[in-house]
Amino acid sequence: MAAASAAGTQTLLRGLKVRECVAAGPHDAQGLAERLGTPRSTTRRILSSLAAARHLHHLPHRGYLPGRMPIHLGQRALEQRPLVAMAQPHCEALSRRTGDTIHLGIAEGAEVVSLLKISGTRGLEMPSRVGQRMPLATTGIGKALMLGMPEPRWRELHAAALALNARSPDRPPALPWEAYAERMRACRARGVVFDLEENEVGIRCAGAPVHDWGGQVVAAISVASAAPFMPEERLEAVAPLVRATAEAVARELGWPG
Repeated sequence: MAAASAAGTQTLLRGLKVRECVAAGPHDAQGLAERLGTPRSTTRRILSSLAAARHLHHLPHRGYLPGRMPIHLGQRALEQRPLVAMAQPHCEALSRRTGDTIHLGIAEGAEVVSLLKISGTRGLEMPSRVGQRMPLATTGIGKALMLGMPEPRWRELHAAALALNARSPDRPPALPWEAYAERMRACRARGVVFDLEENEVGIRCAGAPVHDWGGQVVAAISVASAAPFMPEERLEAVAPLVRATAEAVARELGWPG
């Protein structure tokens, strides 16, 4: 029984190694056998078994390619690891490092919806809450989400923010479109955005987008605090930290970087 178990383990490990090699290339049985150092007959048996189980796909005259099963399993794994659960440890670590309030949010229409809030340690309680909706175009976390959108969509969201300001005169005034677009282009080049009291007087923040495995922006993270704690030089100091945190969460989602 021990010998059979050892043989089964060896076969399993060879199968996993074959799948890794196919993903990286070469794709033909001879090249895979040479790379693995296994007999060609053994390699062909493993390839046939993996293809039958849809872990590989065989193309005549071309060799083997990754099959549907790894993609299916990867998608199921991501579905079973919710965004908030994956992001929370990273956001908590960022809050401990900065002492500031951390938010995680996603885009819905012209608004950002807060999914997670980690309060800071400065004794300052931000008025934000989980589930709160805010304009995309005037918040740090919202503008970070906008970095994954085309510029025509920026203009639509900027117009929506102007319309909201017209209905709520107590809101901070929005930048004119050309100045706003120029600032957003500069932020996109850096991979980080700033909210300089554009959504709420006295609150400043830095935000960065979270990408998924396909490179799409699916969420954003921000560091926020009262203006006295966030002069522009400190915003510049925390910007790399929030970007690094967003990238760490993105890698959890399969983003290759």
